Amino acid sequence: MNSGIEILSKEVVNLIAAGEVIDSTAAVVRELVENSLDAGAMRIVVSLWPQQWRVRVADNGTGMNLTDLQKAAHAHSTSKIKLVDDLYKITSLGFRGEALHSMATVAELEILSRLTGTVEGWRVVYNSQGKATHIEATAMAIGTVVTVSNLFAAWPVRRQGLPSPAQQLRAVQTTIEQIALCHPHITWQVQQNGRLWFSISPGSTAQQIMPQIIRQVRHGDLQQLTLELPTPEGAEQGKAGAASSKLQLVLGLPDRCYRRRADWVRVAMNGRLVRSPDLEHTIIGAMARTLPRDRYPVCFLHLQICPSQINWNRHPTKAQVYLHSLSYWQEQVNSAIEQTLRISPENLPEAVHSQRMEKLLKVSEAKGGYNLNRSIQPTASPEESANQNSEPRFIELRAVAQVHNMYILAEHPTGMWLIEQHIAHERILYEQLCDHWQLVPLEVPVILNHLSVAQLEQMQRLGLDVEPFGEQMWAVRNAPALLVSRDDCKEALLELSLGGDLQTAQVATACRSAIRNGTELSLPEMQTILDQWQTTRNPRTCPHGRPIYLSLEESALARFFRRHWVIGKSHGI
Repeated sequence: MNSGIEILSKEVVNLIAAGEVIDSTAAVVRELVENSLDAGAMRIVVSLWPQQWRVRVADNGTGMNLTDLQKAAHAHSTSKIKLVDDLYKITSLGFRGEALHSMATVAELEILSRLTGTVEGWRVVYNSQGKATHIEATAMAIGTVVTVSNLFAAWPVRRQGLPSPAQQLRAVQTTIEQIALCHPHITWQVQQNGRLWFSISPGSTAQQIMPQIIRQVRHGDLQQLTLELPTPEGAEQGKAGAASSKLQLVLGLPDRCYRRRADWVRVAMNGRLVRSPDLEHTIIGAMARTLPRDRYPVCFLHLQICPSQINWNRHPTKAQVYLHSLSYWQEQVNSAIEQTLRISPENLPEAVHSQRMEKLLKVSEAKGGYNLNRSIQPTASPEESANQNSEPRFIELRAVAQVHNMYILAEHPTGMWLIEQHIAHERILYEQLCDHWQLVPLEVPVILNHLSVAQLEQMQRLGLDVEPFGEQMWAVRNAPALLVSRDDCKEALLELSLGGDLQTAQVATACRSAIRNGTELSLPEMQTILDQWQTTRNPRTCPHGRPIYLSLEESALARFFRRHWVIGKSHGI
């Protein structure tokens, strides 16, 4: 960050997106808090007096000297940029030099600040033109306190046009929560009329912040991934360098949490939450067949990328941006979500660090037949698959028993899991169908009766070969490979004709082809399901959004059986 506040040249001002910056109480809070973050603050206190239309933001940042304070509220005065080229390498949250001047225009503005390394602070009051009208020395800690009073007092019509006080307060809370996600290391305290309203404790990552904001979400419901990525080709290396980028993803596990609306699909870039419909749709699409119908993921995506890849200069609020190499970032987001959803030691920290491994169950090998048409094809072991494809390692799952011919009981390094065999197999088959949707000829055509025009069109959309075969009769001459050898192929084709896109047809085919609950499996067959299931892209839920496995960790077992007790004390000795 450049040192010293200077007034921007007309050349730079003309290139900056014009528009009103201060249009609400939340906008005042946003701009002041962003200035505090730019000043390196680690603790920010926001105080609100809604009835007095007053806002105060206090921070422990580096502060300002008297010279900078006198220029701080001038139009287009900033320490963040100076030259035209600086617009192409924005690394600060504020840079236009409009916020404080706008506040002075629509309210009473007062700033107290003490610069790091100095022994006294200064209090400055500004007029409506942003000029300092009162200056006095004051005793204070290092940092800055900005007070905006009587907001829009000279424009009563403006006040009437704003939302209700409760809605404005909710907007302030949302603004602070969004900024806290992007800057998890900050301690937040928000007061209303002199009393604590809410606070946000600091953390090392956004994963520790989200449970404080979404009350029904727990830390264990979220999975975090951080990736170092190369800057895409075509970045303006001459202007901003070609440093590597970072993708941070906090994803709600689909078997544990989701939303009724897409209100918690959030995207941030370089420390600021933005609206990016393309990336938001990418996230929703990547989670489409992992959640129940009409449910949406909980996801926070933060891209810390080369400044030359972002054009912030599209809207006064800086909430809308232009992102270069969009398709590259969409591919990276898809890959990151797939990696996050996998079941691996990296995603199960206890599997890496637990030193309390012991044999939890001793079950003799079961002997059982497996004589139905639905079959499980052998696959390479997880270790071999990982070596061949350079994929993340898989945890060690060992089939030990079958419960009620419905659940596979598996032992792993930190406890045991119950896996429902039908939906685990359904997930396996669904992803195979997505990768290889294959229609094969039928030796004997399937005859269907009384199909509607809509049903015929639907079957043609799916690529099925349908021909008239008589009065209200049609012959289907091909079918999905998984259905050809099934006794209920006719019923399955009729089901496919009833509607839905190709993905829906793949789900229906996988569901019909998967082994049924109640089918007895041998240990090798159970192990084959476990090995194949682990290698799927979205192993936590079936294509309908149902959770596939129930985990019982060894640490929970230890607590339940009270293995931490000292035997003598527990007997009163």
